[in-house]
Amino acid sequence: MNRKLSVDRLETVANDIREDIIRMLEHAGSGHSAGPLGLADIFAALYFDVMQHDPKHPDWEKRDILLLSNGHCVPVRYAAMAHAGYFPRKELLTLRKRGSRLQGHPERTKLPGLENTSGPLGSGLSQACGMALAMRMNNELHRWVYVVMGDGELDEGNIWEAAMLAGKEKLHHVIGIIDRNNIQIDGPTENVMPLENLRGKWESFGWHVLEINGNDVEAVIDACAMARAIIEKPVMIIAHTIPGKGVDFMEGDFHWHGAPPNHEQAVEALKELRTLGGRIRSEHE
Repeated sequence: MNRKLSVDRLETVANDIREDIIRMLEHAGSGHSAGPLGLADIFAALYFDVMQHDPKHPDWEKRDILLLSNGHCVPVRYAAMAHAGYFPRKELLTLRKRGSRLQGHPERTKLPGLENTSGPLGSGLSQACGMALAMRMNNELHRWVYVVMGDGELDEGNIWEAAMLAGKEKLHHVIGIIDRNNIQIDGPTENVMPLENLRGKWESFGWHVLEINGNDVEAVIDACAMARAIIEKPVMIIAHTIPGKGVDFMEGDFHWHGAPPNHEQAVEALKELRTLGGRIRSEHE
């Protein structure tokens, strides 16, 4: 199953996810802000339109697989899962607490609905390739493996070993999504380790490449639909996003890659998100 929503409703869900991310990070007192906020539109699209999944039966055998390779961005996944009905939203405030199911990096055995454990960067695409090969062996042609990666983690060699394998094996059931937000913890990606020509790199490894605005939910949905129509090679969606999306003082600033808001900053961020940057009135005012 999946839950088809209108584009307007998906945009609202994405904004609600961003609000929950701010609350979670403030309450935790640690964590990553910029990446999760930038990914909210992608995860809203995946959970409420693109993927086949069932929150009441997380191990449903016909479900699509979603892997989060850049595990530090997991607050966006937890928030999306809570909105989709995998667990109560109030549990979001246990992020990073001792004994919580919602650790700072996803742990597969802790929470039903998580498909992989990710902490060390660069492993998600290899995991996706292994799962896709297993699906091929089992003739499970009705399922897809989506893997979300950060652009900073493309510095890891493991990514490119998996890219070669997927190209060689023509693993068209693998759909990669790169969060191309141009920042990592040490600064802009092009200063730390230049990635461009990024499209050309993936094409040279035998991938079909799409480039989209990753903060446009309709573009995400359309790209995933197109990716599922490609049957001769794996697909990489380069999703250009704004880190810290929706919070003016965070947008584009790499210092927010690995920092949470304090109370005053959280209040300011929530006000901005609730009013869509001052464009509407908030019932909380």
